[in-house]
Amino acid sequence: MIHRFEVDGVPALHAPRPGRTAAGLVFRVGRADETLARTGITHLVEHLALHRSGVQVHRFNGATGQLHTHFLLEGDDHEIRAFLRCVCESLTALPMDRLETEKTILRTEEAGRGTGAAEATGLWRYGAQGHGLVSYPEWGVPGLDPQTVQHWADTWFTRENAALWIAGERIPDDLRLPLRPGRRMPAPQPTSALPVTPAYFAAGQRQVLFETLLPRTAAADLYTACLDRELFQDLRQDGGLSYTAGADHADRGDGILTVTALADALPEQQDAVLGGFVDVLARLAVAGVDPDTLDALRRRADAAHAAPDADPARLPGCAADLLLDLPLRTPDEIRAELAAVTAEDVRTVAQQALGNGLLRVPAGRRADWAGYAEAPLHSADAVEGSRHRSHESGGPDLVVGRAGVSLLREGEAATVRYDACAAYLAWPDGGRRLIGTDGICIEIEPGCFAVDAHTLASIDASVPHPAYVRMPPRPIPSRPTPARPSRSTRSSTSGPAGAAGTAVRSSPVQLAVNMVLTLVAGLFLLFALGGALGADDESRADPVYWGVLVVAAGIAAALLRSVWRRSRPRRG
Repeated sequence: MIHRFEVDGVPALHAPRPGRTAAGLVFRVGRADETLARTGITHLVEHLALHRSGVQVHRFNGATGQLHTHFLLEGDDHEIRAFLRCVCESLTALPMDRLETEKTILRTEEAGRGTGAAEATGLWRYGAQGHGLVSYPEWGVPGLDPQTVQHWADTWFTRENAALWIAGERIPDDLRLPLRPGRRMPAPQPTSALPVTPAYFAAGQRQVLFETLLPRTAAADLYTACLDRELFQDLRQDGGLSYTAGADHADRGDGILTVTALADALPEQQDAVLGGFVDVLARLAVAGVDPDTLDALRRRADAAHAAPDADPARLPGCAADLLLDLPLRTPDEIRAELAAVTAEDVRTVAQQALGNGLLRVPAGRRADWAGYAEAPLHSADAVEGSRHRSHESGGPDLVVGRAGVSLLREGEAATVRYDACAAYLAWPDGGRRLIGTDGICIEIEPGCFAVDAHTLASIDASVPHPAYVRMPPRPIPSRPTPARPSRSTRSSTSGPAGAAGTAVRSSPVQLAVNMVLTLVAGLFLLFALGGALGADDESRADPVYWGVLVVAAGIAAALLRSVWRRSRPRRG
């Protein structure tokens, strides 16, 4: 049984469990509350607040999620009291002498972090804002100053925006939470970068990934379990196509579940895995689930909620729900909801899941044949302004206007308007990257376009100051990669690799190779033409003579074709 109480005006929850006591202090602030230009500020506050806890015998940690930040501890009563008090006091006066050190630690942590499902799909579903920020690096961290960081802590890490939970045999005596007063912060409204769903995008090589949003209900829990079972049965056991095939869900934090399904594939089996994956999703939406299968999955879920440690395990989530004014359901209520779910309920949820779905297919594949719309890679329109030609033949034109910047090529546009610029990354060498709130990205690299210093300065001045991010120097300026307009991703950290719409410049080595090949091709061509025009009567009658000339002409054509293929603009 979960018991509610209060500590210094902070709502708190307690559930009994044997052994050492665990505690958590939860705040209603996370990545989704930041902006792209200030990403990482919540994570930085979390690190700074934990520093004064020092190296202790007890186990403590912090975690910054989408909507919540947690400070966690396991220890005895004295350690619980000391830890909670220390964290709260640190939040009111963060140790700014540690600021630069913690920035370095965050960069190191990010460099070793993998890319999960949320990072892969976030910007495609939400854009470069809100819940989509999980797809991006913590670009804001290097430029954060002490005043900005402390103001963030004073605004979000307050008494009214906090909740406490305790799992242990008893509630420790004399708990204190000396936090600043503030106000309860509502969850940000979810954004969308998808005009229609279901939608798909192509990326990667080894996985098919499906993500959808569902209300947090017992029927959604059972649908996820059904999807997990069916994918494993079809793609792993029966088909032998995948090693990993299954589904799971995570609480987005606002009463919505993010359901994610995944199947890996060898290159030669990608089409088969994609087809089988789509079939499972459609089958659950059309035919539903077998009642016997549903009963088996229901019994498994019911057993988990009936376990002796069910209440203590639910405490962190219940504390987060308190901060969003969501109802706290008891295990008995959840079990009753599970018992009431029918096969038709699961089929209805499967239809809703399919309708909201976002599918990632391997690069080079499509899913429009299955009824999925392609997620937008381009903007609906372009700004009006001065046009700057690309220095590369066939490259995109850059248009700089009063309202924003566009890249134009072959009838396609990528546009970032100044009033919808999520971040403007500026490198000392003149490189610029504009990222719109919809995730569309535009690169302006030195030497790519005929852009003078005055035009570049006008862009700098037009971007709203809060979106401006001064990037550290690049050791070696990256060569722009050929790509059509696209979304900026977590992997795009220091340079323009993977960014949108930049032209390709030939390297000096490539230019030299092309010149040599052209010269050699010219010599073979002159030899062939000269032999054909200057042949005497005896030579004209000799088939070997003409065979040599044909071979020379063929070599010249092959060399010129190679030069052309090396030089022409390519599409990503």
